[in-house]
Amino acid sequence: MASLLEIKKKISGVTNTRKITKAMQLVAASKMQQFQRKALSSRGYVGDLLDVLQKNVGENESIYSEKRTEGPLLFVIYTSDKGLCGALNTKLINSLFRSNIWNETPADQRLLITIGRKSAEFAKNNGMKVEKNFSGVPEKLTNFEAITIVDQILEYWRAEKCREIIFVSPHYKNSFTNYPVRKTFLPFSDDMLAAHLGPHADETEANEPMAKSKNEFMLYSPDQEQVTERLHELIVHALFSQSFLELKAAEYSSRMLAMKNATDAADNMIDDLTLTFNKARQQSITQEIAELAGASAAFE
Repeated sequence: MASLLEIKKKISGVTNTRKITKAMQLVAASKMQQFQRKALSSRGYVGDLLDVLQKNVGENESIYSEKRTEGPLLFVIYTSDKGLCGALNTKLINSLFRSNIWNETPADQRLLITIGRKSAEFAKNNGMKVEKNFSGVPEKLTNFEAITIVDQILEYWRAEKCREIIFVSPHYKNSFTNYPVRKTFLPFSDDMLAAHLGPHADETEANEPMAKSKNEFMLYSPDQEQVTERLHELIVHALFSQSFLELKAAEYSSRMLAMKNATDAADNMIDDLTLTFNKARQQSITQEIAELAGASAAFE
């Protein structure tokens, strides 16, 4: 059995570690709440934009709605820059690199853009070519920073370097649940709108006849094609920002749970070590009493 001093040192070390994990848990919980509010708010904004676009069905032709049959697929994957967030990054990476669409697409027909250090490291370690990597994206993402990143992604579409853009990112459900989703971002289509619109789809379908009748008298300035193209760009920017906010909310919720589990494990370890310490101390005292009794008997 370890000495009392060794057990004391272990208890002290685990206690210090517990303080760190508890502090990280509280910080992650606070940031999760911030990004949770922002992510849920962004869903409403994106839903309204998609609703407007869907109500103008039949009038949505632009460069971003072109149906292409030639060219590679462009995959954009979101992961965190840091670890200590449970299986979040592993689930996102597996969602893309173990998917049928990735494995059934020839290597020369795949383009990869990574957002976050973890996905970039995975791609590098597995010999994958990364077209662009955006690591260290600030948590307080400004519109300018978002537009700068999105425009670099859209350039692949504008230059006709790909036939489809697919995003892989987490969907934040609640503090305990998030899961990876894989959605088409370009080209715009009815299926693409339905996938992103989600709960707004029923409302859109209910209002569609009225919306179409109004569009018969709608005037566009400077012209319909330019307005539609600008609306498409605005929606892609909004979807990018929403995905980023969902990523941060999922990251901090996963980190909060991971740190909570670590704190609970530290508590259990402290309890076990304390019990071991008490047993060792009791055994030491019993042994000392026995030795004193033996010595006393020897002098009689």
